[in-house]
Amino acid sequence: MGGVKYCLPLLLLSLLIAECASRPLYTLPSLAKSGTKKPLQTSRPFNVAHRGANGEFPEETAPSYMRAIEEGADFIESDILSTKDGVLICHHDVNLDDTTDVADHKEFADRKRTYEVQGMNMTGFFTVDFTLEELKTLGAKQRYPFRDQQYNGKFPIITLDEYIAIALDATRVVGIYPEIKNPVFINQQVKWADGKKFEDKIVATLKKYGYKGSYMSKDWLKQPIFIQSFAATSLVYISNMTDSPNVFLIDDVTILTEDTNKTYAEITSDAYLDYIKPYVVGIGPWKDTIVPVDNNRLTTPTDLVARAHSRNLQVHPYTYRNENQFLHSGFHQDAYLEYDYWINKIGVDGLFTDFTGSLHNFQEMTSPLPKLQ
Repeated sequence: MGGVKYCLPLLLLSLLIAECASRPLYTLPSLAKSGTKKPLQTSRPFNVAHRGANGEFPEETAPSYMRAIEEGADFIESDILSTKDGVLICHHDVNLDDTTDVADHKEFADRKRTYEVQGMNMTGFFTVDFTLEELKTLGAKQRYPFRDQQYNGKFPIITLDEYIAIALDATRVVGIYPEIKNPVFINQQVKWADGKKFEDKIVATLKKYGYKGSYMSKDWLKQPIFIQSFAATSLVYISNMTDSPNVFLIDDVTILTEDTNKTYAEITSDAYLDYIKPYVVGIGPWKDTIVPVDNNRLTTPTDLVARAHSRNLQVHPYTYRNENQFLHSGFHQDAYLEYDYWINKIGVDGLFTDFTGSLHNFQEMTSPLPKLQ
């Protein structure tokens, strides 16, 4: 396959690297109006940049999101957590060990803790034990050793506000896809002075920047958003606070949800889909939950997509990754074959991918958007 033709402007990238110690890294949304932006495409499955273009840059950093936008993402996705002082940040894990250089910061050696997270004891350095100022001294690093390591330590964790700024300042309409991450744990560990919950704080921030409107409404198309969570109780809770569309995430069928004693097998039942339908516009299943895998080969697909579609629910599976470590054997090390299978055979409505550019290139090749006059 040919190389991706998109690249970060060299000046901007050099400034990001040179200024990684300055705070905040990314300015808040510009008040300047730059005319009518190219609208969000809605004619083909959504290209969701999973933690940004994290196949190329450390996940959930400003360059990762900016790269994804340049490569054609429809939405940039993020996991929202909180700091010790109640600032909302973009970071996937409740601990910092795997994706930051916290272990190199000897000044924080005494911050290692053990917490119970989703029913399991976890030891490490946790976001809830650091203030935002302290977290900003850490450098993000690539999660997987087989991906590009040259940017390790060069970019800081960003805030929810900075993440939103990147989307709103894009030259075309780019949606956001924030996850209410580990809400049970965050609400246990972080207490806000005003008595509000983690979910309240997230919704208030989204409203502050103008995110509102039901799916495909005029307001939504202006600033597209899906709010996602593995915790159904969080999605039900915020449904009385915002009309922005929600997506219920689904893990392996054997795993217990963090907010109930149900397994995801129970939660994918017809009865539960009927229960959650009034609160969500879609589901986001782990792709192996839709098509089980045996010895790295796909088996017979389940009827989950058909049952969701029969209830007018979208299906946005995760996660699509180009490397052979993640591609199932039947795709012969070809990410395009995987995209073709999921879009044209399984019929999904959106895809979470670590490699925004390859999905964009595949869609432009197979279902190009009409040229604007």
